[in-house]
Amino acid sequence: MRRFLCCLVVLWGAVAGTAQAAPPKTVLVLGDSLSAAHNIPVESGWVHLLGDRLTKMEPGWTVVNASISGETSLSGRNRLPALLEKTRPAVLVIELGANDGLRGLPLAQLKDNLAAMVDAGQKAHARVLLLGIELPVNYGPQYRDGLRALYADLAKTRNAALVPFLLDGVALNPELMQDDGLHPLAPGEPLVLDNVWKGLAPLLR
Repeated sequence: MRRFLCCLVVLWGAVAGTAQAAPPKTVLVLGDSLSAAHNIPVESGWVHLLGDRLTKMEPGWTVVNASISGETSLSGRNRLPALLEKTRPAVLVIELGANDGLRGLPLAQLKDNLAAMVDAGQKAHARVLLLGIELPVNYGPQYRDGLRALYADLAKTRNAALVPFLLDGVALNPELMQDDGLHPLAPGEPLVLDNVWKGLAPLLR
């Protein structure tokens, strides 16, 4: 009997050890300069701050930041398959569209690229979060409203999570924005993370 109990203890220890050794789940962030800590220290960017927050969670999570300044929806779409294959994320965060919008590219083209990325992420068994953006008012209400509706429609039809405006509460505060009026300063990045967290947290459960 004693020998049997010892075997159970050893077996339970092996199982527990295996569980503890399980690799953390991955959040893959595919974005542009808004997620690549443009002109601020990398450790101040919202993606890095997210990684710090997730390391404190149980079970463990890790963040892979695949964001590149200047990224468009088309280049992100082209890079995504290899990133999904390499990282196998449980959650895919897509923060793209700002550069398409600033260049005045057709909204139908942006929507097609974003839809393809959402579909690819879901096909790879990742939960998907879309981070919407807003353009300066000089782009006109028709284009700006169309861009805003694009994200909402994709989230609804593709059953993806959505943060309507990544820089909500930050973009219109000059004390939190860089001189270009497009990118947050380091003090604004925690607020950006708070915006992201509202859409991301339910996907981590």
